[in-house]
Amino acid sequence: MAKKSAVEKNERRRKLVARFAAKRAELKAIAKNPNLDLEDRFAARLKLAEMPRNGSKTRIRNRCDVTGRPRAYYRKLGISRIAIRELGSKGLVPGLLKSSW
Repeated sequence: MAKKSAVEKNERRRKLVARFAAKRAELKAIAKNPNLDLEDRFAARLKLAEMPRNGSKTRIRNRCDVTGRPRAYYRKLGISRIAIRELGSKGLVPGLLKSSW
């Protein structure tokens, strides 16, 4: 089981990303637009730099929904390989057969 503080920190980041997503997209569009004046683009970059870093989508870490484990995460299922193995052994993952020999 992952540290509760790490899982909570990741949840706070998800909320910040949702809150600042529109503003960040708007500023990025201004900063990347080659038709605008150089000063306007630079001002947009400065405003983007003033925003909280945790508001960026790349700061979010994919974590297992069951255990909170940050590694070996399967996007399709939203859980880690260890959780898949445990749930598969119990027969809770449809279509998954755990082999044993």
